[in-house]
Amino acid sequence: MIQTSLSDPAVLLIGHGTRRPAGVAEFHALVEQLRQALPQRTLLAGFLELTEPSLAEALETLRQQGSRRITALPAFLMAAGHIKNDIPVMLDAFQAEHPGLKITLGADLGVHSNLLHVARERIESSEAAFGPEYDRRETVLLVIGRGSSDLDANSNISKIAQILWEGMGFGWAATAYTAVAAPSVANALERVHRLGFRQVVVFPYLLFNGCLIERIQATVAEHGMAHPAARMAVAPYLNVHPLLIETFLERLSEAETGAASMNCQFCAYRTAIVGREEWRGVPPGGLHSAHPHPHGQTPHRCRCERVLINL
Repeated sequence: MIQTSLSDPAVLLIGHGTRRPAGVAEFHALVEQLRQALPQRTLLAGFLELTEPSLAEALETLRQQGSRRITALPAFLMAAGHIKNDIPVMLDAFQAEHPGLKITLGADLGVHSNLLHVARERIESSEAAFGPEYDRRETVLLVIGRGSSDLDANSNISKIAQILWEGMGFGWAATAYTAVAAPSVANALERVHRLGFRQVVVFPYLLFNGCLIERIQATVAEHGMAHPAARMAVAPYLNVHPLLIETFLERLSEAETGAASMNCQFCAYRTAIVGREEWRGVPPGGLHSAHPHPHGQTPHRCRCERVLINL
């Protein structure tokens, strides 16, 4: 457990937000477990959208409670638009309005060995549906990510799929995304079906319940109706787990000791990435804003320079 004292900064856990009560309940279960792990810290949750309190409301609550140092932890698996743009912009704006406040933003959860162990547990729990003759070597693992216009974030799902494929001994593995990136879940299922493996394990690499989980389940059900002989199992998503709590505590420690880092080598706002060359030098935008036209004379201030140590 991380060492804490009453003088430590308050902790703000930032969630995306969902309209699904089950997803909100799971997020608050995470918050409660983090509170238990950090008994001497003030800890609140704030959301980008769809769920209350908003990020700004949670920050204001902490400020009114007397907090002058806040460590913000994003409950996001990958660093895409929300972490590289939306959250830093919102924290920058709030801190600019309150000069006595210091906000430190931690890194995304990323590709972490702890979460890979959780993933293995979730996948293993689904395999019993195939019966005693089940053989992983005759099975495809389909790992599904959220999907983003950020190519680096999408590539992490492929990395996770490769590690689980080789580490668990599946016959094949593939990736799919719920939105924005290709292939879609439906297209990936059709391609996997043509490979001729006996079974498919569909694993949503997502944190909590919500509309994306419902879409995945519905798509798998539709595929099953089109291919009645297909043997498929949908593994549980990550959800709250002791290793998830451990990972958040690690990210908290990194943020507060200045050790947090991100993959700047493939930051499309910092360097020209194939297919995203126009993003280089683009100044940070707000929540869900379209990317403004880049201005070559104004170099982009990369997120790691802006917020990983302090704003």
